[in-house]
This record gives sequence, structure tokens and C-alpha cells, in this order.
Amino acid sequence: MDTVVIVGGGPAGLFCGLQAAGAGRRVIVLEKKGACGRKLLITGTGQCNLTHDGAVTEFLSHYGDHGKFLRPALMNFTNLDLITFFADRGVRTVTEPQGKVFPASRKATEVLAALLDCCRERGVEVRCSEPVQEVRREQDGFLVRTGAGTCHADFLVIATGGASYPATGSTGDGYQMAESLGHTIAPVAPALAAVLVDGYPFADLAGISFAGVTISQFRENKRLRQHTGDLLLTHHGLSGPGILDHSRQILPGDLLKVSFLPGMDRDGVARDLEGRIAANGNRLVKTVLAEYPLPERLVRRLVEMAGIPADMTAAHLSKQGRNGLVALLTECPFVVKRLEGFEVAMVTRGGVDLKEVNAKTMESRLVPHLYFAGEVLDIDGDTGGYNLQAAFSTGTLAARQIAAGTR
Repeated sequence: MDTVVIVGGGPAGLFCGLQAAGAGRRVIVLEKKGACGRKLLITGTGQCNLTHDGAVTEFLSHYGDHGKFLRPALMNFTNLDLITFFADRGVRTVTEPQGKVFPASRKATEVLAALLDCCRERGVEVRCSEPVQEVRREQDGFLVRTGAGTCHADFLVIATGGASYPATGSTGDGYQMAESLGHTIAPVAPALAAVLVDGYPFADLAGISFAGVTISQFRENKRLRQHTGDLLLTHHGLSGPGILDHSRQILPGDLLKVSFLPGMDRDGVARDLEGRIAANGNRLVKTVLAEYPLPERLVRRLVEMAGIPADMTAAHLSKQGRNGLVALLTECPFVVKRLEGFEVAMVTRGGVDLKEVNAKTMESRLVPHLYFAGEVLDIDGDTGGYNLQAAFSTGTLAARQIAAGTR
């Protein structure tokens, strides 16, 4: 009988285990924490955004430059397959208008319970409080050493997650294991993380959000990219999907420029504001600006940042003052201090180098019978369920390859 050892009791590890279970295979999941799925329980603020709606081919653009690598895994086990899996186990799902898929109960505990129940039914040995201290290649497999002893594995799956939310057990252990077996680790950094801003002027406006604003990213005076997305002002900087989904590409020192008026470019805003000023000479500048679809508190702050007195009327606004307002409305600048750290970042950028992993099987190209699943790989997706779907899909692909290769 072949023994499959899976390191990590998160969604990728548990799903790989229950999919790999079957006649002729002993499947062991080793989890270092006292209980499995600690990070799963906090996803979507405890509501567990399982996956996303739509054609699975549309998922590929939501993983930065690495969507192509995930194509075989996603096509092998799609979002519809995932929804069906949970439905068959009594976990009904609902889809939000934006496409996010949640359990109807909005409880991550229900999802985790279904995974653990399925592992139990299929004979998977789930061992908690058993951190792996060493993995070593042997002639006929792997030696896995934990605090409780050693075991032999014919197949080894590293599914330890990344380095984000370390309190849940994701502390980057899998990177060291992969390196010890000869793999390269792409540089690791927080992703799906908020941006902290130098000289941030909106600390007291925390909580204000904007839909569909335009965000431009500059580095060394060159514009790298421009996109639209939802934005949230925090106490220390910028968050929201428009920031989080692109944080994998943001570095300290970058300049972000935000246009608070969707659908209007700088020239259009300049002409529009000039017309409003001319038609409302007796009104206060801040009152004229308040006619734009912007929060009043933000308008007052932008007027202040432009150096315009609160009691100035439109008739007395200089061209310089008007240009300053236009710039703040359409290109409000934010210098990136850094991203928030691993303690609050949702996922990890970097990980096991994808060039060393077979995308069609999740098997190492360097070490036979070594597999990877989930966030330990150099994969990070956008918000909206894409990361959990990748975990389930890569875990399934590895499991099916293992099942096909066992004696």
C-alpha cells in the first residue's frame, strides 16, 4: 500500500487528501496547529468566499502573470465542480451580484466541517499538533520527521500555504521544505495588502469608499499601468479591491495617482469646473465642488489641500487655484511607504518557482512523486474567491495524478 503524506491542513491540503483517498492508498494530512483550516475560517471575514461565478476561462486573468500556469488545474476542477462538491455535502451556495460565491449560511465553519467530514468518511488520517520538522528524499520515497516520530511517504504533497496571517499557521514552512528538496523560491512578499502612504492626508476620512475610480501607478516618473477599481480610504493609506488586486505589483516609493471622478479625464474636469465656477460666482468654492458625486468631507479636504480658504467664493478663485483642484480631483498623488505586512496581508506573493513544477500534474520537475498545492506555489489571485479556487483546483490535480500513479 502506498502512503501519501500531505503537509498542511488548509483547504489545499484537506481537499488533496480527500481526493487522493482510495483503495491501495494510505493518506495522512499533517497539520502543525491544534486544528485544521485556521486561515480558512477567517476568509471573507468568516463568511468564506469560496469561488467566483462565470466561465472558468475568465479566471486566468485574475492571477497576475501566472494565470496560464493554473489553466490545467482550473479546467480539471472548475468553479462549478467546486459548487457541486459542496452542494452534494449539504453546503448550499449563493452568488452575489458581483460574482462572489459564498456558503448560503455565510459560515466558514460549515465549509471546514464538510471538508473534515469528507476526509473522515474516506479514511484520511488528519493529525493535528504535529509540525513537520524535516523532509528528506530517500531512494524509494521520502522520510518525513515530526515531533511524534518519522514516517515514510511514497508521495509527498507540500500544501503549507504562504506566509500571510502567520497566527493561523501560515509561516512559510513549505518554502524551507521545498528548498531542502532542491527547489527555488521566488521572492516572497505580502499580496492583497493595503498600501501605507507617506504624508497621508486622509487619516480622519477613514472608511470613505469610492466605486470605479481610476488608479495610475508611476515608478521613476514612468507610468507603469492604469486601471479602475473600488477604493477605500483607511487610517494609514489606501485599500479596497482597486488597490488589493494590484498590490502584487506595487513597491515602496511608487507614486499612485487617483481620479475621484470616474468617466472624466483631466481636460474634461477642467472644462466642467470652469463652467461651474463661471455660473456660480457668488457661491463658495466648496459649495460648487459639492455638486460633484463626492463625499462632503473629501471636498472640504481637497479645497484645503489646494490652499483655498474655506470662505472663498467662486468669483475670487484664481486660475492656479482652479488647476490645483482639477489636479487633486483627477490625479490625487499618494507616495507608497510600503505595503501592510504579512500579519494582515490576505495572501503571499512569491513561493515555489513555477518553472520547476509541471502545470499539468502539480508534480515537481526536479523530484519525482513530490507535489505542491495551493499558496505555497508562486501564485496569488485577486480578491473574490480566486485564491480558494486555486487551492482546491491544484489540490485536486495533484491528488488525481497521485491516484493514477499508485500501485
